[in-house]
Order: sequence, then structure tokens, then C-alpha cells
Amino acid sequence: MSSLCDSSSRNSRLDVGPPAQVRRRGSLLPLLALDLGICMLVASEFLPASVLPGMAADLGVSEGTAGLAVAATAVAGAVTAPSIAVVLPRADRRLVLLGLLLAATIADLAVALAPGFAVMLVGRLLLGVAIAGYWSFAFGAGIQALPGRERLVSTSLSVGVSVATIIAVPLASIGADRAGWRPVFGVAAALTAVSLVLLALVFPPVPAHPSAGLAMMRSALRNPLLIAGLVFIVVAVFGNFVAYPYIRLAIMRVAPDGSAWLLLAWGLGGLLGNLAAGALAKRLTLATAVAPILLSGSLAVTAYAVGVPMLAVGIVVWGLAFSMMPVTTQLWVARAEREHTESAMSLQVAAFQTAITVGSAVGGAVVDGHGVSAALVLGAAVAVVSGVGFAVLRTPRT
Repeated sequence: MSSLCDSSSRNSRLDVGPPAQVRRRGSLLPLLALDLGICMLVASEFLPASVLPGMAADLGVSEGTAGLAVAATAVAGAVTAPSIAVVLPRADRRLVLLGLLLAATIADLAVALAPGFAVMLVGRLLLGVAIAGYWSFAFGAGIQALPGRERLVSTSLSVGVSVATIIAVPLASIGADRAGWRPVFGVAAALTAVSLVLLALVFPPVPAHPSAGLAMMRSALRNPLLIAGLVFIVVAVFGNFVAYPYIRLAIMRVAPDGSAWLLLAWGLGGLLGNLAAGALAKRLTLATAVAPILLSGSLAVTAYAVGVPMLAVGIVVWGLAFSMMPVTTQLWVARAEREHTESAMSLQVAAFQTAITVGSAVGGAVVDGHGVSAALVLGAAVAVVSGVGFAVLRTPRT
């Protein structure tokens, strides 16, 4: 991310410079620890898409209903993201991040041991709290640990997301086929605990913004450009998550034995998307518009694929397009609201989680009623609206 403001205005954005002990820390190890945490949280969030058939059968629900495991996580996230900074205005952000990773560990264990669908949903709700809070604070904590490296922090966090999809999602699919879906969530709980320990060991204290809380949130909400951008973020993410929880069903329609390698291809496309978004950061209007338009095209190709090569193209471009969006929208939101960055990030997370909630629920109904291809087509139609919207919005000033 290019610098959001010069050194004379950095204090107005975060209101405090990083403490001396953080400024002296030149190592990237704290950022890597932050990335591992987001990697494990996102892996846990998306695991149901990898294990959906087995989870649905074991819990005695339809595949569309089982897809609500993603929506439940997003419901909690949508509520948590805009409120957590208000509830914890003075807490050391390092301690908050550690507490959220602990909550995610407990959540994954609850899902792994769940005797029924209701307990599984409770675990997923707790995971949603952890994900939303971590996303809300990770960017601000990262740029205090590495002052002046905003683009690196944003891209690095998104690479952590791509690593989750490249490694965790396909491995979870293989593991679920061989050992069942419950051990997959048990392993996720163990690895999340490892990320907690690493963050505790290497990440420095991060004091809260001195005016964090309700006043900062109100100020951010009075920015019409920010609100317009958040609306188009919701539209784009809705388009993706109408379809994404059911990606394995889409793959199995054309390539019944190709789930693992095509999910890997989706993740590799996502890594390329992260890098492309970082490279296009200086042309933010182009980047934010192109990502949802590419998403629309890829969903349409996946919906109408008549062979494995066509399906593979759709899946790879799908991963690339969606993974551009967290980077580009985070940069866009941060530039649109430079003086209240933490609150703006919270609102962006809330926008994502709200769209995931509604998209997953609508997608489940469409899949149960009309099949997975119909969900893909709906996602494609919606995503293109976001691309056009970002193309006509005024670009936030650098």
C-alpha cells in the first residue's frame, strides 16, 4: 500500500506514533506471526466449503443448510467488527489479538466435537467473532509494528489468506475424504493454538488509539465516499459468497475426482491475485473495478463449463479475482478515511461479513432449489454491478 499520508499527518490518522520499542524493531517476524494468525482464521472460516458433503451427511442436514456454517461465522463477524473497538477502546491491541486467536482455537474444537448442527453453529459464531476482531485490528497493529510499510502489511495479510486457500482448503478436502471432517477441524484448532503462541512470543505491545471508540466510529460513518465504497464491497462479496461455499459441488458437477487439485488451483489463483492487487495499488480505481468484473466472468465460466479445461480456467480466475478484493478494498477504504483508519477497517470487515452472511444464505437456498449452476450465475450477475460502481466512484486521494 502506498503511504496513506505524509509524516506530518500520520498522527492524525492513528493519533499516536508507534512506541520506541516498536520503531526499533526492523524484523519482519512480527508481521509473519500476524499473517499466520489470519491464515489460520481464514482457513477455519472456509473449511466447510472443503468438507461440505461429509459434514452435511454426518449432521443430518442438506448441503445447502450445511453451507450456513459459513453464514453463521459471518453473522457474528458482521456484528462484532464495528463494535469491538467501541467495547475495547483502550485495550492493548496485541492482547486483543491473542484473545481472539484463543477464541478461534476453542471454536474449532467445538466444531470438531459437535454432537449436532446446533453446537456446530455455536462454534462457528464464536469463530466469526474472532475473525472479525482480528481483521479489524491486524492492519493497524501491523503498520505500527512496521511504520511506513502500509502496502507491505496489506499485501502480506492477504497473502496469508491465499496461503490458507492454497494449503488448508485442498488439504482439508483430502483429509476429510480419508479421515472424516471432524479431524480436519481438530487439526485447525491445534495450528491456531500454535499461531497464538508465536504471536505472543514475537509481536510487540500496540497501544490503542487514544480516541478509539464510539466518537471515531461516528466520524467515519459521516464520510459519504466511504459509505458508497462499503456498499459496493457488500455487492462484490455477496456475488462471491452466493457461490463459494458450494465450490466443491460446482467442481464435482464436471470433475468428480478433481476437487483437491482444483481447490489448489483456486488458491494459487488467489496468490496471483494478491500480487496483482499489490502491483496495481497505485491505480486503485482500475484495481477495485477490475477485480469484481473478473469475478463475474469467472463465475459465469465455471457455471457453464463443459469440460475440465474450461472449468480449470474459471476456477483459477475466480481465485485470482476474489483475492484481489481484500487488498484493493482495504487500500481504498484506508484512503477514503485516512483520519479514522481503525474504524474504517472495522466497517470494511463488517461489510465483508454482512455480504458473506447474506450471500451464503441466499446461495444455500438457490443450490437446494435450482442447483449450483444457478448460484454461480446469480453471483456473476451481482458482481459486475460492483465493478461498474467502483469504476464511477471518485478515487480516494493518496
